[in-house]
Amino acid sequence: MARQTSHGAKQALASQALGSPWGDETAVVDALLDWTRRRVVRSSDPKSTARPASELADAAGKTVTPSGIGAREAMRVFEDVLLPATRAMDDPMHLAYIAAAPSRTSMAFDCVVSAANVFGGHWETGAGAIHAENEALAWLVGLLGWPETAGGTFVSGGTTGNLSALATARETARHRLGGRPEGGWRLACTGEAHSSIKSVARLLDADVVEVPDDRGRMTGAALRDVLQAERDAGRTLFAVVATAGTTNGGIIDDLAGVADACAEFGAWMHVDGAYGGAGLAAPSVRDRYDGIERADSFIVDPHKWLFSTYDCCALIYREPRYARAAHTQHAGYLDEVDREQWNPSDLAVQLTRRTRGLPFWFGLATHGTDRYTEAVETTLATSRRVADYIRDSGHLRLLQEPDLSVLLFERTGWTEEQYSAWSRQNAADGVILCVPTRFEGRSVLRLAFVNPMTRADKVIPVLDTLV
Repeated sequence: MARQTSHGAKQALASQALGSPWGDETAVVDALLDWTRRRVVRSSDPKSTARPASELADAAGKTVTPSGIGAREAMRVFEDVLLPATRAMDDPMHLAYIAAAPSRTSMAFDCVVSAANVFGGHWETGAGAIHAENEALAWLVGLLGWPETAGGTFVSGGTTGNLSALATARETARHRLGGRPEGGWRLACTGEAHSSIKSVARLLDADVVEVPDDRGRMTGAALRDVLQAERDAGRTLFAVVATAGTTNGGIIDDLAGVADACAEFGAWMHVDGAYGGAGLAAPSVRDRYDGIERADSFIVDPHKWLFSTYDCCALIYREPRYARAAHTQHAGYLDEVDREQWNPSDLAVQLTRRTRGLPFWFGLATHGTDRYTEAVETTLATSRRVADYIRDSGHLRLLQEPDLSVLLFERTGWTEEQYSAWSRQNAADGVILCVPTRFEGRSVLRLAFVNPMTRADKVIPVLDTLV
């Protein structure tokens, strides 16, 4: 009993010394850091997949209770029940959707960012962290060929980035026009633009004018025809959304032609490079982005093909003053914020923000930008080798020449049901994640390469099973 009392007294003293209602959490922190270290140095299970909510509830049991279940049991539930019911986004054979391939360096530093707990909305509270984020943004500005005065902020993802950029475009047009134009707000994009664009348009009370595409690619000529038709009808398009790497096909729009048309008709040019913007770092494809240096705003997601952690979108403006005019929030409790400083919350739809760009910065600072170029080029080389195999095979057909690292192909004669069955079986077996998509109205297969650890000699034998 004396020993128990002594131990309890020590706990009480530790809690009192910490001044925390949680008691002494040192042992919990040590255990979590040990697990994190083990996770960072290995990939998660490629067989991981979603499970029905009822199964998860039965397996996990009741975890949120008045008295708690303790750190050991909570961690057991997470590792044995919850994590296995998630998809391994960083597995080299995850080639569906647009996956993620964070470097171990960025994964580890993300833990540091969380522990630092910096408020990154204003320079006053996060100057050092914001300075580092701005260094990472400056590298991207250089890749774009924009002036050094360009800049932006990191937001959660492409949807928030697109929303913030197009809100800036709309407010800039409102100021120029002296109000809302007759016919309302209208923006242009192709049917291949990311699904977030139509969602953003609804939020901005704007109509979407669809530009006819040439096999998924917006051309300057087609855009000019649309802009002229809008002008003839007495309507104004406040923005055009071009894409540098469409999600479904990896296509880069005719950015130079789009820039010409936008300049002629006075429309804001926004480039969605959430996936494909990383290709700016690769000399082998850099010329495909010609014209991007004339855009007004741009996004790229480092958590996609620039080897950072979720969630991280770089939003950049050629002239940040327009973003400040659109997004700066005013309130009595914000009056002391120094608006002459670089305040990320003045540049996007956000006030509270974590410094989510720091893992990206730390990777760049640690490894150097040349390593990033090499990693993107490695991924492109892998996708080209697999594309060559598809072209030369007797049973598969490449449906379009790839601009970047997305391959669309079909198994001659297969039905939608056969594609789905093949895909589901390989996913369940942990072999490869390759899911069907739609192309020109039919079901086909799609591979999206963003992980430099993916090897062509591992992918090609799986495609042989399509025979």
